[in-house]
Amino acid sequence: MNRIARAFWLSRPGLGEIRTADLPEPGEGEVLVRTVYSGISRGTETLVFRGGVPENQHAVMRAPFQDGDFPAPVKYGYLNVGVVEEGPQELVGRNVFCLYPHQTRYVVPAAAVTVVPDTVPAERAVLAGTVETAVNALWDAAPLIGDRISVVGGGMVGCSVAALLARFPGVRVQLVDADPGRAKVAQALGVDFALPADALGERDLVVHASATEQGLSRALELLAAEGTVVELSWYGDRRVSLPLGEAFHTRRLTIRGSQVGTVSPARASRSYADRLALALDLLADPALDALITGECAFDELPEIMPKLASGDIPALCHRVRYTERA
Repeated sequence: MNRIARAFWLSRPGLGEIRTADLPEPGEGEVLVRTVYSGISRGTETLVFRGGVPENQHAVMRAPFQDGDFPAPVKYGYLNVGVVEEGPQELVGRNVFCLYPHQTRYVVPAAAVTVVPDTVPAERAVLAGTVETAVNALWDAAPLIGDRISVVGGGMVGCSVAALLARFPGVRVQLVDADPGRAKVAQALGVDFALPADALGERDLVVHASATEQGLSRALELLAAEGTVVELSWYGDRRVSLPLGEAFHTRRLTIRGSQVGTVSPARASRSYADRLALALDLLADPALDALITGECAFDELPEIMPKLASGDIPALCHRVRYTERA
């Protein structure tokens, strides 16, 4: 068995490289996983790639199996699907999801991996971490039957939220994004689409995920009286200005933060493992394939990441494929 792994590192902001590392022998209760796919969470990972994590958020933003520290050098990522090659017999040969960076092989505690259901192909399972974020957001938002809901921001997280909301009975969902190309994604997910200027108003709930000041301001404008914006965007070190005068107080509007690092208080009895297992079960829906809009080989990451960060390669989830066997 090859005990040399290769991993993608951010060597300095804006520059990535592939490094090698010696793998330890898996001990009792550990697994050796060979990666078959990983996913790039375009919002968070490109922010990390640009060196945009504020110093006071360095500890909060650490990924579970991150090596190094912000801003760099750092090995970062958390959407990894692989095959267990060594470990407990009931896991050997199974596809598993793990919150691990972009690396060809790795050794982690068996408790750190979640078995991918047989109904979910490995290619789609890289979305598990993002769908988990959407699950937590909807636990926070608590939509009701018949609600009028907009999702502002048609990125990876926003589209995942819209896809789950499409399953709620009687809920009317509109995905709002400045990119008209997102209309095709919305159609595949079974929701309506609008450009910001054309978006429907009087919404009971707006989920904001555009990570822009303009998007959050528009989200407030779309609310009905007593409505709520659930804010999912991560702005890093950027400040945001909002129109909290005007009708904000007279209409008694609410802005509520939601972040996947904590299980929603509305489901305090659920564990992180419960939430991730639910996300993987939800990925049995082939409509979610629409969220994967690009793919590259692992060896191409040093060239691809700058293009994703700059927007030269537009993407929701960009999937990375691995071909190493022995």
